[in-house]
Order: sequence, then structure tokens, then C-alpha cells
Amino acid sequence: MQNAWDCRYSEGEYKDPQGKPFFRGCYWHQSLNYKTTPGDEVEDMFMLLNEVKRQIPSITAVSSGAIASDYQRLRVESVCSRLGLVSLAYLWKQDQSLLLQEMITNGILAITVKVAAIGLEPSKHLGKEIAFLNTHLHKLKELYGINVCGEGGEYETLTLDCPLFVNARIVLDEFQTVLHSPGSIASVGVIHPLTFHLENKETAISLSNNDKTNYSSLGKNGSVFEVQGDCPQRSEARCQSNAESTNLAEVSDDRIYISRTKKDNIFSICCWLQDSCKNSAGSHEDLAIVLKHIESQLTGYGFGWEHVLYIHLYIADMNEFATVNETYVRFITQDKCPFGVPSRSTIELPMLQASLGRAYIEVLVANDNSKNVLHVQSISLWAPSCIGPYSQATLHKEILHMAGQLGLDPATMTLCNEGPSAEMERALENSEAVANVFNCSISISAIVFTIYCSRNTPLPERLKIQEKQDSFLKQMRLLQLEKGSKCKVLYPIFLYVLVPDLPKRAFVEVKPILFVPEDTETAVTSVQNPTSFTVANCWGFQHAQWHESCIQKCVVSGKICAVILSITEDHVANICSESLGVNAKDVDYHNSVSKGDMERVSRFCVYLLDKGIMENGFSWEDTMNLRINFPTNSGIQLETVSLLFKNAMNELVEIDRRVQIGKEPIFNVVPVLGSGSSAASMNNIITCELFARKF
Repeated sequence: MQNAWDCRYSEGEYKDPQGKPFFRGCYWHQSLNYKTTPGDEVEDMFMLLNEVKRQIPSITAVSSGAIASDYQRLRVESVCSRLGLVSLAYLWKQDQSLLLQEMITNGILAITVKVAAIGLEPSKHLGKEIAFLNTHLHKLKELYGINVCGEGGEYETLTLDCPLFVNARIVLDEFQTVLHSPGSIASVGVIHPLTFHLENKETAISLSNNDKTNYSSLGKNGSVFEVQGDCPQRSEARCQSNAESTNLAEVSDDRIYISRTKKDNIFSICCWLQDSCKNSAGSHEDLAIVLKHIESQLTGYGFGWEHVLYIHLYIADMNEFATVNETYVRFITQDKCPFGVPSRSTIELPMLQASLGRAYIEVLVANDNSKNVLHVQSISLWAPSCIGPYSQATLHKEILHMAGQLGLDPATMTLCNEGPSAEMERALENSEAVANVFNCSISISAIVFTIYCSRNTPLPERLKIQEKQDSFLKQMRLLQLEKGSKCKVLYPIFLYVLVPDLPKRAFVEVKPILFVPEDTETAVTSVQNPTSFTVANCWGFQHAQWHESCIQKCVVSGKICAVILSITEDHVANICSESLGVNAKDVDYHNSVSKGDMERVSRFCVYLLDKGIMENGFSWEDTMNLRINFPTNSGIQLETVSLLFKNAMNELVEIDRRVQIGKEPIFNVVPVLGSGSSAASMNNIITCELFARKF
């Protein structure tokens, strides 16, 4: 991370009330990220808070008034992270007009002590109360787009009185006005206080009985502490070391499985173990082994963790989440990811039942550093913080990869306690808050929704979860259209996955992928370009009407092709009855499929996926990731499923030379309790998720 000045030039302009530009100028952009820099004012704050923490060990958090300034928020978060403190930013992303009115209504008497914006004149507006300037500030907002709370440096204030000032208010007797840039378009003026005094006030006048009790209690308990002495001149205090060595158990190569998609500029790598090491201490040790091998793979391709956009973290036991996270941060740190740590979703999978190890990793990698990462670590009212080592969302090449969202109340970071459907609503609200930062909405920009449901969620509640999602997205879509959104409306595809457990024992976790076009006129309807060759004749598959019930697609013409392929018991019956020459009604599988039937199913899946991407002008080489969700209660070993799909892909290569794959499979098989296109029927025999992207 750097805080040096960028060498990028931009032009800015001011407009008069008629909208005509009358001033143009250049300015420099400063990098928002912060790296420890001796002599920087941030280090002064670090040393002060370090001394506060030393003298008052009970201090655990720092509150700041950041509303929209990433520059300020990131620096406070950096200091808090280094000191093991929690950053509180409850004003973050709040509506500034409402905040200003709330401050005035609650009796905050603040005057301007600096003005530095067009429309704010030192001679007229210095020393004025914010209540007096309220109307004028909103007029300037309409004319020039200023921040009414002064978040862009338009003005600074001094608070003379507020409800927290119990005993007295400040009275400014005399001050001097200093002009820093007189005669410019936006004159800069500053008040230098010369004399002031305190004026006693009656607390009974301004406080209710409850308030008086609270403030009195605070006073008696000594809510104000004085930190005495000089702060030590040091700039580092580490809560824990990321350089801890990890003793990894020896693992033979035949137990380590690697898969990789073949796209050069953006691809996914997966790593999992055949089974858990006999001497393994738990998920954290297996995770260390897997992460080490992923790191080795990245190095082999000339990449590092800074190139990773997204990580799917699968573990066998959510009770080990804390120790797993400790292992995770030994490998993936902010120092290793100067452009932002990857976004992440974490779920528990039935991996031991599938004879896998206790940890399973999938990483999405890009060969450039053009990603735009949102990593807010402060607790606020906006959306859940990411105090952990992952980001809320990562935007890369018009695709927004959002971290798995739980139904957390942002202010308390606790799950809402009103049941699964309430959790779903809160998770969607959190997703929308994150999407809004990137000027998009989950209601019109989402390509794919993956909804993980805990097995602790009763079936009737699963139905309510889907109903809540449908109604929420419909309502939000109407709201976006009423606002006159210029973005083309996407209609996403959905996948529901039943898993053993989720972080914080949540009932539901939402993972959206969004399309954020640079050009709002980008078409989102698919263009049918049927290929002249099909594998149907070679494998004996012929198009049938029921095939359409297997597949969901969301296509952005020439850019994205997302496919979810669902194979149910009825589909298996149809697939296998065609090869047997019998009626599908006479075939009954009851969620149990033989190896021979699964071989036929795997070929059918590859056939339909191939048909789906080719008809929309894509190829297998455009694939970013391909997951095959497989229920552990199917009666077939996961290793067998993996081998059958690998054989089907190899057959496709032999049939059609346009398909190129390498030594490793391009797919990864994910063991689940169940999956499906609806929350009511997560009982697919096989579910395939394919995401292809053209650049």
C-alpha cells in the first residue's frame, strides 16, 4: 500500500448556475491506501493511541466521524488494525442532508472556522452556525455538488455546545480571520480564536430525567481520562506476527488434487486433499497444506496473492473457524496484497463424508492489477464490516465479485434473531449497500445468485427464504426503474445449496456476482450463434423439449455467459431411458444412481454445457470457473464423479478439436448436502455452475 502522490493528471471544472463551465484546472490524485510512513501525521495518531491503550487498557475501540472519506477511514482503520482496536464509523455512508438536520435538531451548536469552496465566502460565512447555513449549503449542493456536511473539505467547524457538554458551553469572545487565497474562485478563510470563556448552563433545562441520570452516571464513573506524559517515539506495535512458520505435515502428491481453467488472463485454481492426514491437527493444518500448494501454483505461473480476486474457502467443521482464520492470515495479508485483499465466502461442506481433507480452496486469479477493492473494516450502520482478512467486494473488468453476505446487523455485527427469512432480507440489504458503492444494484445488475442454506433451516423456512428474495428483488427493481436508472436490466439465475453450517451459525448466506458495465448501453440479451458442429450425434443425444428445464442462462452479449445446469431424478430417468430405449416413467432412481448411469449423465452435462456456451458465441477457453455440486448421499464416490466428468471432457476433445484442455481438469467437484434451482427442492443429482467471460 502506498500513500505517495500518483502521477496522474485529471481535469476538473466548476459550473455557474446556468451549468456553463467557467473554470478549469488540474489536480493530482493521491492514493487512498496507506503504508506506514515515518513522520506522517497518521503515525502521530498511532503513537497517541498506542499510549492511550497503554495507560487505559480497557480501551478497545476508536470512533471517527468519517462519512464519505475513504482517505480518512482507511488511515484510521490502518492504525486500529496495527493496535488491535476496533474502528467505529457510525456516520459512514449516511445521507449527509439527514445527518446535518439531525445534528441541528439534537442541539449541536457548531460554527464554521474554515471555508474553502465555491459559494462559501469568508466575509459572509465564517463564524456562522451550521443551522444558519443549512439552506445555503443545500443550495450549493444543487449548484455545484458540494457535500453539505463538509466531507470534501468544503468547510471545517468548531463545536461550542452539544448535549454532551453537561456543565458549560464554549463562548468565543474574540477571533481573527485569516485569508489564505483571497480573490480566487473559492476563497479560503480561517478563524484563529484569540479569547474564549466557558459559560455554565443548567443541565435540567436541556436534559430529560433519563438523560440527566445517564450523564451524571458517566461523570461519576470518570468517563473523561487524561493521558499524561510524552508518547514514545515508535511507529510499530504488533498484536500478532504474520511471519509465524507453519509446520506442514508431509503429504504425498497423489493425495493432492489440483484443477485449473485454461483462460490465460483470468482463471481459477482449486486444491483439495484426497483425505485428511492421519496426524492432522484439524482444518487449520489441512488448510495450511492446501494454501501452500495454491501459493506454489501461483508462483509457478508468475503470480502471487495480490493477483487473486476471490477465494472460496470450504472447511469441514465451522467450529474451527477461528483457528482456520489464523492460518489464513499467515498466507494472505494486506502486505502481500497492496491492491487489496481478495473477497471471500466461507461455508462448511460435508468433506469428510466425501473422503476429502478438512479444507478445500478455490481462488480466482487475474493477470493484472486493475481490480477495484472495497474493504471497509469499520463498524458502521452502512453494511457489515470486514475486520477479517477479506474485502466486501472486488470489481474487475466489469464483474463485481461480492463476498458472501450474512444477515448481520451492521451496527452490532450480530445476526438478526427473527428467523431465516429475516436473515435473508438483511443479507440482501447488506448486498445492496455494497452494490450501491459501485453505482449498481443487485436488483438489476446481478448475473448469478448463489444462496447457501444451513441444514438447520427447516423446509417451510426455506420456502419463505425464496419468497423473501423474490419479493425483495422485485421491489428493488421497481425502485431502480422509478429512479430512472440507465443500466440495462439483467435477470439473474439462481442456485440454492444446502450445506451443514455457515459462519456464526447463520441460516443463510448470499453470494451475488454482478455486471457493472463501463458503457450503460451494453446489451444484455443473448445473440444466438449456433455452431455448425454438435456432439449430439457422437454421444447419441438429440434435442428434446425437456432439455430446457435443465438449464438456466444469463448472457451479456459478447461478454458474459453464466450457466446453471440442474439434473434431477426425473432428468436422469429421461437421460438413461433414451439409451435403454424404455419409457422414462418406468425408471425410478430415488436419489441413487449407478456408476453406469452417472457416466451417461456426465456426458449429457458436458453436451448441454457445450451447447449452451457455443450457441452464445463462447468457447471452453473462455471459462473462468466450472463447479460440479454433488450430493454426498448419492451412493457414488466423489472421486468416481470427478473421473467420469474428466473422461467426458476428454471425449469431447477427441470428438471436437476446437476444444482444448490441459493435464489438469478444468472443473472442481464440490460435495454438498443438496442443491437445486429452488429452495424447495435442493435434491439435484448433479448441479453444474459455469461462468465464461470474453475480454
